Amino acid sequence: MSSPRSFPQRGEIWLVQLPVEPPQKGRRPVVIVSLDARNRHERADTVLAVPLMASIHKDVPTHVYLAAGETGLSADSAARAEDITVVRKQSLVAPSARLRRLNNSRICELAAKVLIATGCAP
Repeated sequence: MSSPRSFPQRGEIWLVQLPVEPPQKGRRPVVIVSLDARNRHERADTVLAVPLMASIHKDVPTHVYLAAGETGLSADSAARAEDITVVRKQSLVAPSARLRRLNNSRICELAAKVLIATGCAP
């Protein structure tokens, strides 16, 4: 993990090569959604993350649309709550340009979309 801090923080956007994707796809941005208590715990070597995708379909109930201005990425993206995953901290790579941090309400919006993806929404 290449960062001056020893742990990623909730809401931050990092880059990672997801194990479910072919290596030629390269690293993709993910937003960290796990609590900072877990993220900074010395024995927790993983974090929970939601992948960001450039292909945007605004009508998908498990996606959260994120404008480029909100993330700091070069293009708009969609956070795909149905793809929430566990990522090893050591696999995370800090982006070369400083990206923005999503606020708590956006992370909670993602959590609500995870409930939809798992069939647990009220």
